[in-house]
Amino acid sequence: MNDTTKDCCADPSQKLLSVEQGRQRILDAVPVIADHEQLHLRAALNRVLAEPVVSAIDVPPFANSAMDGYAIRHEDCSTASPCTLNIIGTSFAGTPFTGEVKAGQCIRIMTGAVMPDGADTVLMQETVERDGEKIQFDPAGVKAGQHVRYAGEDTRTGQSVLEPGKVLGPAELGLLASVGVGEIRVWRRLRVAFFSTGDELASIGTPLQAGQIYDSNRYALYGLLSNAGIDFHDLGVIPDQREAVRDAFRQAADMADLVLTSGGVSVGEADFVTETLEELGEINFWRMAMKPGKPLAFGKLDDAVFFGLPGNPVSAMVTFYQFVLPAIRKMGGIQMREPLVFEARCANPLKKAPGRTEFQRGVLQHSMDGSWQVSTTGLQGSHVLRSMSLANCFILLPAESTGASEGENVLVQPFCDLGEQ
Repeated sequence: MNDTTKDCCADPSQKLLSVEQGRQRILDAVPVIADHEQLHLRAALNRVLAEPVVSAIDVPPFANSAMDGYAIRHEDCSTASPCTLNIIGTSFAGTPFTGEVKAGQCIRIMTGAVMPDGADTVLMQETVERDGEKIQFDPAGVKAGQHVRYAGEDTRTGQSVLEPGKVLGPAELGLLASVGVGEIRVWRRLRVAFFSTGDELASIGTPLQAGQIYDSNRYALYGLLSNAGIDFHDLGVIPDQREAVRDAFRQAADMADLVLTSGGVSVGEADFVTETLEELGEINFWRMAMKPGKPLAFGKLDDAVFFGLPGNPVSAMVTFYQFVLPAIRKMGGIQMREPLVFEARCANPLKKAPGRTEFQRGVLQHSMDGSWQVSTTGLQGSHVLRSMSLANCFILLPAESTGASEGENVLVQPFCDLGEQ
């Protein structure tokens, strides 16, 4: 981060960075936090795994029945139809049958119960007629090994179960429990500090004075950070005073791995914000080839990563999703992956000037023929926060695009994928 790039936001002659270039520069620059902690399994829900897990046992540890029914020897199915077998006992889950099934015999077996010696196949109880201690069934179509779950079918001893970087959801907790893991090592939660700057920002519940607006960005960022699986601190609104801004930046850098602000970071806006950033850290001001969200500040404050997002509310949310969230995921140790993007048919014309990638807000749904269809939410200005509330996806229009016609396929990025860890 050097002086040759820090003023590109103010210099129109500087080439705009593509979204992909900006995201990659950020991911190349941000570190993975080094701190881990050991947690009991239930406390590890939604945390990020910090060590590989190898199974010490087979799962299941023994062959067992997948159905309530009867355990038989498949070779008995070669007899004439109907086939008649004698019931010699019962195998319950947790209470196995201890004898051996021989020719002409079967046992009553429950789901999860151990397969008895000699038996290799299970008949569903619905396919059997029982008469006292005998059963009759049609052997045609009975397959050897049907409805049997074999030892190690899920996981074998020595097999890798989970890799570092995996977010531990409900399925992962169950998987770890199934191999007997009671405690697990995870990355500690990333710490983020965020605040807004500006005398024009009023707190909710106070009357607006001339020239004031309510601080919506802090509440949007609160929601975005709440969904990111991290610890965060809201430092409020910082007034346009040099010492107040300096103190806020220092406090944030001391308490957090990542500092996040919105507004006031473009060159020419609130000079003491820019001066303070340059004084306390290493900051780049980038012009991104995207709409909304052209100005972006990125760098370091002491040891903390710094992001300065645009002030317009939609711009702040779009840049958070496209740049801050990937950085948060990498810093928190999460396995990186490409965002979910796919094609959908456009339900209405979309207007766009070539030059910048646009993230228009859309409503994605299934059409009558079952295919994906997307429609615009209407006005797409960076100040129209309602467009984000109505939307459930971004419509991605490439830089060279001049828009889209009704019926044309466009790329979409669902919010549900962005909202997950």
